[in-house]
Parts: sequence; C-alpha cells; structure tokens
Amino acid sequence: MSLLRVENLSVAFGPIRVLEDLSFDIAEGEVLGVVGESGSGKSMTALAVMGLLPIGGRVAAGRIAFEGNDITHLPEREMQRLRGARMAMIFQEPMASLNPVLTVGEQIAEVLRRHRGLGRRAAHNEAVSLLKLVEIAAAERRVDEYPHQLSGGMRQRAMIAIALACRPRLLIADEPTTALDATVQAGILDLLRGLRRELGMAVLLITHDLGVVSDICERVVVMYAGRVAETGDAATIFAQPAHPYTRALLAAIPRLEGPIGALPAIAGVVPAPADFPPGCRFAPRCPYALPTCEAAPPALRALPAGNAAACIRAEELA
Repeated sequence: MSLLRVENLSVAFGPIRVLEDLSFDIAEGEVLGVVGESGSGKSMTALAVMGLLPIGGRVAAGRIAFEGNDITHLPEREMQRLRGARMAMIFQEPMASLNPVLTVGEQIAEVLRRHRGLGRRAAHNEAVSLLKLVEIAAAERRVDEYPHQLSGGMRQRAMIAIALACRPRLLIADEPTTALDATVQAGILDLLRGLRRELGMAVLLITHDLGVVSDICERVVVMYAGRVAETGDAATIFAQPAHPYTRALLAAIPRLEGPIGALPAIAGVVPAPADFPPGCRFAPRCPYALPTCEAAPPALRALPAGNAAACIRAEELA
C-alpha cells in the first residue's frame, strides 16, 4: 500500500487552476523527486499535501490519501495532529522559516512538547540529540543559539532537525539545497540519505536540480505549468526521456567533459496560470510541437520502458 497517494488533484484560486489532474504515489521508505522550473507547481503540490495552501487556495478536485486515509478535506484540528508528527516539511528558506527571536533549541522543543508531550528539560535534551543526529558540531552550544548565529548549512540542518523531531513517516523537502554551495549541498543530501535509511521514512523531494534527483531519487515526477509532463523510474527518465520538456531540462545540465560552449536554454518562460494554453502547455516552447498539440491537453501515455509522458510524440522521442 502506498504511504501517500495523490489522485487527479486540482488546486484553484478562484476560477484559475494552478494544479490540474496531478497524480502520483510514494511507497514507504521511497524517495520521489518532483522537478521542474519555477512556476511549475512543485511547491504548491507540497503545500496541498500538507494542508497549508495560501489564503484563497482550495482543492478543486481529486483526492489526497495518507496512510490509507483521505485527508483532502480533513478539519484543521486533525491536520495539526498529523503535521509535525506523521508528516513533516522542510521549507525552502530556513532563514525565513525559522523564528529569529527564538533559539534553535526552543523551536525544536516546541514540536517535542506539542506532539510528544515532553517536559521542558526533556525537550531540551532531545533537541541536543536531534542536532547531533543532523551532524551539527558542538550541539550543546548551538542549541542555545539564534538562527542568525548559524551558517546557511547549519540553518538547513536545524530545519531538518525540527522536521524529524517526531520521526515522521513522510518528509517533504522543498528545495533543501537551494543557495548552498556544492560541498554543503552534498552534505545535506548525504544526511537525508542516511536518515532515510535509519528512520525508514519516505521522502518527497522537490527540486529544480536534476543532479540532485539523479543522486538520491528512485522515481521522478516532471511537472510543467501545473501538470505532470513525465513520470517514471529515475534511471529510465535519465536514459530515455520521452517528453520534450524533460529532454530540454536534461540538455541544460552543464557537462564537465568536452568543449566548453554556451549552455542550451529553453526558449520562453513558464506561463502564468491565467495564461495557460488550452492544449499542451509546453507547446509554445516545444521544438517538436505539431498543430494538433494546441488543440487539447495530451494524456499520460505509458511507454515500453516503464515511464509515462504527456506527449503525442512520446513513443517517437523515447
């Protein structure tokens, strides 16, 4: 049974749908990557799963099931019992997400007191243990420091410690390595990989970095303009990409070998939700587009390699 199953999910603000007909699932202990450019709907997907949609946002269609239970329209009080305890999220910007007037230890302890019922001293001691778990040196001293006293990598690790305080079954990591240098990024990914093995949790990893996906993810969902463009096993997606958007993303990855030249770029930008075209949303930027692509949105087509792509030329491109 899937730990998390999202079925035909659509999210709307007023009459405008920012996510449409989104489906995927995550098994226990699995790492699923969700990739795409800014504006593709990745973070909105995570917020919908966590029940944290911005004011005005609503689930317009579809279903979200966690641990076999439908949580799509669960009352806020019930969602609060889930968030932080059974499912947790690492947000994009740790400096913006951490409270600047509370110490790191106080912010970890708050989760422990609320969900695990620990007293003040026990919560403080557990906060130190969690900082050690995420490999922050001198945890006994760092626990009493404020976010501005920590480096970017340490703040990210502190966010992970808060998310792991109650040993959740599902961890959603929204761009956990953004703005970190390569060495720190590698350390964060190693940490997530090790914690996943140690705690047995599933991870939904949201990123724009296909290098991160290849490093840690088993399956991939490629999103574009609020819809799934391609999905499948990570190795298959990298070896036999079937959607023009996936191919373009892979072509834009810098190569270390061969002559240095201009990086391939995808012409145009991701359209705003109010400007989504009626057919394939990638068609205006696609070098393989046909006139029929603009008529109606293509359905996901299963391919012999095991992946599925929302493109009428998927078999040909794969």
